[in-house]
Amino acid sequence: MKKALITGGAGFVGLSVAKALVKDGMEVDLIDNFSRGKDDAELAVLRSLPGVKLIAIDLSVPNATDSLSDAYDVIFHFAAVLGVANVLARAYETLVLNVKMTMEALSVARRQRNLSAFLFASTSEVYAGSVLLEIAQFPTPEDCPITLPDLAEPRTSYMLSKLYGEALVRQSNVPAVIIRPHNLYGPRMGTEHVIPELMKRLIFAEPESELPVSSPTHTRTFCYIDDAVELIKRLVFNPAAVGSVWNVGTQHPEYRIIEVAELLQRIVGARAKLVSADDTPGSPRRRSPSMECTNSLTGYFERTSLDVGMARTYDWYAKNIFAFAPGKSRL
Repeated sequence: MKKALITGGAGFVGLSVAKALVKDGMEVDLIDNFSRGKDDAELAVLRSLPGVKLIAIDLSVPNATDSLSDAYDVIFHFAAVLGVANVLARAYETLVLNVKMTMEALSVARRQRNLSAFLFASTSEVYAGSVLLEIAQFPTPEDCPITLPDLAEPRTSYMLSKLYGEALVRQSNVPAVIIRPHNLYGPRMGTEHVIPELMKRLIFAEPESELPVSSPTHTRTFCYIDDAVELIKRLVFNPAAVGSVWNVGTQHPEYRIIEVAELLQRIVGARAKLVSADDTPGSPRRRSPSMECTNSLTGYFERTSLDVGMARTYDWYAKNIFAFAPGKSRL
């Protein structure tokens, strides 16, 4: 039986990948220190299954992983300090901790006997500087020239930590698959990202009150978590993906943030009046990954439309987070 290690295994993407691997018959070890990951009912269900083990380790502590197995077939490194608000408040810690955690995860990978792939979750933020200088193509391919934004900006710290992580991985001599996720969303993703944050504000908004929407004309594509997990699986278990960088997301359609708010308003059934607000400092005006390479290699294309994915997401949040809200979407 194949065995996987997932850092950040109690987080949004980590737990989603873990569920899929267990369903495929793999043994899975999860690492999390619960600084962001949730020890909730969904994790408890997963932990109760045969072949699943949760290991409480702080990856930022040197040699914390010395007791781990050397028999993992694949390693997924998702653990990181992330979230715009969190990064802005902890810019220095973001740089230091993300690099430390990546180095520790790589130390595990380097002592494995038969590792087929180490998957490193980078970020679409690595393209941010190129977007600001208007040298990025849209949709943005993986070989887009990388330009650094202003190093004094706190938000840059996350991008830098991931870019340095990519360099560490490439120089580590492990069989690496680097992914750059673009706006993944779905149930259990917390409340700090654009979709759940807008959802929360709409639910709490008074009827007929004005609800400001920041960066209303900025555009994004969105990828539902089930589609992202399938792409990740098909990449990490394909030897042809090793040694390269791959976008993970949806290429089109692009939605303006105000359009996302309007769709959520219909799903939630809120009666607040949406009004355009200022752009969020440091927010890229556009984000759309080229999925040509990833789709070609994996043979997998998006299967969940934004309206369906957001309705599923809202139903989960209404039941698990905003229990007083109606439990079904209004699409």
